[in-house]
Amino acid sequence: MSDPTYTPPAVWTWEQSSGGKFANINRPIAGATHDKELPVGKHPLQLHSLATPNGIKVTIMLEELLAMGFEGAEYDAYLVNIGEGDQFGSGFVDINPNSKIPAMMDHSGDKPVRLFESASIMLYLADKFGALVPSDPVKRAETMNWLFWQMGSAPYLGGGFGHFYAYAPEKYEYPINRFTMEAKRQLDVLDRQLAETPWIAGDEYTIADIAIWSWYGQLVLGNLYSAAEFLDVASYTNVMAWAEKINARPAVQRGRMVNRPFGEPSEQLHERHDASDFDTQTQDKIGDNS
Repeated sequence: MSDPTYTPPAVWTWEQSSGGKFANINRPIAGATHDKELPVGKHPLQLHSLATPNGIKVTIMLEELLAMGFEGAEYDAYLVNIGEGDQFGSGFVDINPNSKIPAMMDHSGDKPVRLFESASIMLYLADKFGALVPSDPVKRAETMNWLFWQMGSAPYLGGGFGHFYAYAPEKYEYPINRFTMEAKRQLDVLDRQLAETPWIAGDEYTIADIAIWSWYGQLVLGNLYSAAEFLDVASYTNVMAWAEKINARPAVQRGRMVNRPFGEPSEQLHERHDASDFDTQTQDKIGDNS
């Protein structure tokens, strides 16, 4: 169907009853809405997040670093329920004034370091531990190309395609067609690249793979927007093979569970404080305590 004609007003005003899945938390102003201190665990790295595509980038990376033997990558992860507005608490806003997950504090040095934006956190961790980014300048540049490709492209997949296809209160043909076309173009970009290289940026598994898999790998595996059939993801054979290869990594499987309050109970780990939590604290063992 065609969209109804809409004439923008001279000055836009906020209609709080605009509808949509996230209408209760979307607003045109920044800042805290309430006072709430954040919990502090035993490790220097303190993560406050939710297992969305942006959130799992960091937990997967941390689990990969731990699997590589970097003991300093141990972390405490606390759930931030964005549906309930936890991201607008004063403690969270102190770390991330943009009120988006993930956000992290590093207390390992003389002065605490606040970190927000997933790519910023990933780069910080890569530099801190000297891992998952090639040391060769040419290979590093290619990794950065693809990391920032993800940061620039995923908003069209999430806020564009995902919103209008899955979350908008009305289904309109124009925005769905527009962002479906862009989502498929992006998948084609990845498919062509992966026809030439085993990993996104070349012959090494890097933070670019983690960042891109968290969005596009999950999409083609059927974990985002229930849109795999609609987008004909099976036709992107190189992306599918790459996504399945990453999905089989134990660190990826663990990282996907952290700060996850949805899906199968056996795949949920609301908080993470120690590696043993994956065995003792998954929700199928302790019951739903949400």
